Amino acid sequence: MDIRIKRIYEPPAKDDGYRLLVDRLWPRGVSKESAHIDEWLKEVGPSNELRKWFGHEPPKYTEFKKRYKQELQAAPQLLEHIRSMAKKHRVSLLYSAHDEEHNQAVVLQEVLLG
Repeated sequence: MDIRIKRIYEPPAKDDGYRLLVDRLWPRGVSKESAHIDEWLKEVGPSNELRKWFGHEPPKYTEFKKRYKQELQAAPQLLEHIRSMAKKHRVSLLYSAHDEEHNQAVVLQEVLLG
């Protein structure tokens, strides 16, 4: 499986494959036309409660990662959906966070490939 992560603010590329937005909220400043996404799977994003608690604060990342993985375990059908797409195409998990190391797409990629 070829599952990559990419900020939605980066220009789309032909080698992105299947472009899957994994944010619960639509990214600020991005129109639906310019996003060039194939699917918005907002249900796979962290819950609103977890997202607000984390606030993209790196010191909270380890605990965020643990809690988010627990949320993902409760949604096996979403993970299987992404894995089935990744068996057919390259999948790019699109996210909007500024921090490229501490975000849900990093955790999701780890879970999917783990």
